[in-house]
Amino acid sequence: MSNMFKAIMISQDEEKKQSVDVVLLKEDDLMEGDVTVEVQATTVNYKDGIAITGKSPVIRCWPMVPGVDFAGCVLSSSHKDFVEGDNVILNGWGVGEVHFGAYSQKARVSGDWLIKRPKAFSPQQAMSIGTAGYTAMLCVMALERYGITPDKGQILVTGANGGVGSVAIALLSKLGYDIAASTGRPDEAEFLKSLGANEIIDRNELSEKGRPLGKERWAGAIDAIGSHTLANVLAQIKYGGGVAACGLAQGFDLPATVMPFILRGVALLGVDSVMAPKTRREEAWARLAQDLDMSKLDAISTTIGFDDIIGAAHDIIDGKIRGRVVVDMK
Repeated sequence: MSNMFKAIMISQDEEKKQSVDVVLLKEDDLMEGDVTVEVQATTVNYKDGIAITGKSPVIRCWPMVPGVDFAGCVLSSSHKDFVEGDNVILNGWGVGEVHFGAYSQKARVSGDWLIKRPKAFSPQQAMSIGTAGYTAMLCVMALERYGITPDKGQILVTGANGGVGSVAIALLSKLGYDIAASTGRPDEAEFLKSLGANEIIDRNELSEKGRPLGKERWAGAIDAIGSHTLANVLAQIKYGGGVAACGLAQGFDLPATVMPFILRGVALLGVDSVMAPKTRREEAWARLAQDLDMSKLDAISTTIGFDDIIGAAHDIIDGKIRGRVVVDMK
């Protein structure tokens, strides 16, 4: 049994009823790939919560080991870019959806999906950032590429207490932006201000059906919510501003009009972290090593063990998680 290792497995019966179990696997049970990795740390993202709770059809291949990202050490490799002992990070690429994911003490994946872990981060720190933090950096980069600099005005961050939102606030603050944070938890106002937010907005201001065009309030925004929230944000962006959209916590619909786009030249900047090219991933992680205040990262992170993953997945869907959850797989 010494070559066996623990994993979380999600299965579906003939009636499509989902079950979640802790199982023992051996390397032969893993899916195809040219790099085998010892998973040292992972995290619980909103998408992981959806997969484990079955709230939405994230999983497309059954049975499945969930977990969309990990940090680990290469055990063996036939890929040209990696050798035994390399420290690596994986985010996305359908891992945890169509390919066995991070909630396993070992993983076998394509080396094309991996990048080298920056020396600035331990495995646990890398997963404090995780897909949520890496996505936040992609959003900041999207705003920068569109020319939304700190002097243009205030930036709104929706879902501010979540993983993307909390890291986005920390990043934007260090880069010198004035930040408004939208949250459904007003009791977290001081926490959000400690990350760098200057103004706190109740999410109810944005979550209901609104006007096609509102008062110009923000130079830009990072939105992980979608639906009416994103529509209302777009309606209140200043002339020539942009919104980096990366999530759908409220819904995948967009009940908006073309008014912000054709009357104010507002841009909707789509941000995808799952299939982003390797060069952009490496740029994002290099920027995180440079622009993220690690003391703020520590403040938004909670560490749990393997046995706590399933409970944390339910908590993140129930809105009980603040910031980032790191799973130490040792």
